[in-house]
Amino acid sequence: MSSVATVPCQYKTGRTLGQGTYAVVKEAQHIKTGQYFAVKIINKKLMEGREHMVRNEINVLKKVSQGHRNILTLVDYFETVNNLYLVTDYAYGGELFDRILAKGSYTERDAANLVRNITEAVEYLHKNGIVHRDLKPENLLFKTTEEDSDLLIADFGLSRIIDSEKFHVLTTTCGTPGYMAPEIFKKSGHGKPVDLWAIGVITYFLLCGFTPFDRETTKEEMEAILRAEYSFEPEYWNGISDTAKDFINRLLTIDPYSRLTATEALKHPWLAEPLASPVGEPPNRDLLNNVRTNFNARKTFKKAVDAVKVINSLRSHSRSTSLANLLEKSRSEADEDVQQVLLVQQ
Repeated sequence: MSSVATVPCQYKTGRTLGQGTYAVVKEAQHIKTGQYFAVKIINKKLMEGREHMVRNEINVLKKVSQGHRNILTLVDYFETVNNLYLVTDYAYGGELFDRILAKGSYTERDAANLVRNITEAVEYLHKNGIVHRDLKPENLLFKTTEEDSDLLIADFGLSRIIDSEKFHVLTTTCGTPGYMAPEIFKKSGHGKPVDLWAIGVITYFLLCGFTPFDRETTKEEMEAILRAEYSFEPEYWNGISDTAKDFINRLLTIDPYSRLTATEALKHPWLAEPLASPVGEPPNRDLLNNVRTNFNARKTFKKAVDAVKVINSLRSHSRSTSLANLLEKSRSEADEDVQQVLLVQQ
């Protein structure tokens, strides 16, 4: 039976690492050991009515923490009057794609190795009855800045523990649109296969610098996903092996029953066998320049489109002011709150 005890604060917070609608992530140092962690500070007021989501995230992380080298570890969790705190590994090696863009070279073999690490971690999650539901490059973090650093799957806020015997159990629309599987949009029920669809999207992105269903609007993107409408245009895909394209095709399959499972994906030749170079291509062809160029071109275009959307939104929508004020207040409370006496859930 759980009990609540009052104890002095064990951590001091530092710089902000990231922030979202309901939470801010800060650097945290354990006062006694000096060890650094990341702490996700979740504002209770903003999460009112959604507290179960945080409890679920804690339950998922407790179930898989320290079970696989490519999954973020939950170190501690506690709450105060204003906030909930999740203390995890400090993955200071940076996000997946940022790390790729900073490299001196990047090959298809490098991409396959990264996808293998992700898929092995997802296989572990699925064997433990967990579906992540929000796999995307931003949630894939390197543990350290070392060249051989482990890649970690992070942010389990949308994850669910499900009955491993049931194929489809979940009906809530969730995730990031460009990486969401068709069955999520259809609200017909979904399960573990949505993670494999996301791996297919991530693989496509890692090999060319943009996602397969990238469109001008979210509606057009959703329609493309529902039809699995994508292509390997020669302009961007020359030099990429047919084996890689086949791997993507087997994951971006509309019917979730026909999609590869994580275990099957790991047995696919693109992940399981040494990579042969396409005919006429030098071995380990460097993809970095093309990936960076394609990524930057799409990003610039999207910024222009988003700017127009923001201007139009601001003209007709002023309610965001109160939310912005509440967010700012919550960040201030997070800084003050962690210095107070903490209520630790044991």
